[in-house]
Amino acid sequence: MISISANLNIMIKAVEKASKPIIRDFGEVEKLQVSKKGPYDFVTKTDKNVEKILIEELSKTKKNYSFITEETGNIKNKDKENIWIIDPIDGTTNFLHGIPHFSICIAHQYKGKILSGLIFDPIKDEMFFAEKDKGAFLNNKRLRVSKRNSLDDCLFSSNQEGIRFSDLNMRYSGCAALDLAYVAAGRLDGFFHNKINLWDIAAGEILVKEAGGLVNDIHKFDINKIDIKASSDAIYTEMLKKLENF
Repeated sequence: MISISANLNIMIKAVEKASKPIIRDFGEVEKLQVSKKGPYDFVTKTDKNVEKILIEELSKTKKNYSFITEETGNIKNKDKENIWIIDPIDGTTNFLHGIPHFSICIAHQYKGKILSGLIFDPIKDEMFFAEKDKGAFLNNKRLRVSKRNSLDDCLFSSNQEGIRFSDLNMRYSGCAALDLAYVAAGRLDGFFHNKINLWDIAAGEILVKEAGGLVNDIHKFDINKIDIKASSDAIYTEMLKKLENF
């Protein structure tokens, strides 16, 4: 049995509650694709509703913790050293188009360091989580980064700019959080992206590290303009060489 902290337990309960309206609304989005108005306003409401549920759930037992959120922005409470970092739907464009590849993300940051992270894919029912010095897991199964050590055999993910820049074997999934979770799970070998937001990658950073991978120092950047490079330990140095001018 995996032993998890009280904070991670709170995070798991919060995403389980928030995932219910997401799964319900995703069913509606698929119907709205063909309507004249389209699903955009509906999805915006879902995003805000999910964030509201997460904030309410996380605040029930940790009333003084502060927040960094995608929709609401910064919420400064009494405790400014403990911060919940939230992305209610990472992969909103996928969600909007009825593509089942998006996630709910929460990370707990203390004194500028990520202590725990959770990425939940509600459609595939895959919960990725990690805590500092305790390992990374997918639905209670231990995760390790891939051991592939030749770049030619590896698969990487990025955004459009990264794919245009790189001659590596690339994918563009539209969900940075799941890309990082997949690096932790060994499904992808590396992920890189410039000018990304903290809430997209905070949970993924600790997942990759706790699965034995490497991530550059994301905390030296402005929270809205982070350049991230993450991969298995086997190919990290080679990947960085390839991305010198990115």
